[in-house]
Amino acid sequence: MILTTTPTVEGHRIVEYKPIVFGEVVSGVNFVKDMFAGARNFFGGRSQSYEDELTRAREEALNEMAQRAQQYGANAVVGVDIDYETLGEGGGMLMVTASGTAVVVA
Repeated sequence: MILTTTPTVEGHRIVEYKPIVFGEVVSGVNFVKDMFAGARNFFGGRSQSYEDELTRAREEALNEMAQRAQQYGANAVVGVDIDYETLGEGGGMLMVTASGTAVVVA
């Protein structure tokens, strides 16, 4: 499955457009991660636990989007966009959404 942020796939021709496909992941951030991230914010530096959670959520959203495209018979997704949002009281939940147009390329 080819995933690209561009509207075309270089070296390939889009022969069929399928529906817009999405992948969504909502992830809770636990107390221990919050505590260590708060300490990192206070002392400076990067929060590896949050970065790992962002990476995991993004990869899951992209994989889910690709699976949905495959269900439509697509072999690529063009115009991929990834959005991040916080949800819930105090922003305790992270939502990652990947979207794009499923296509068949030759």
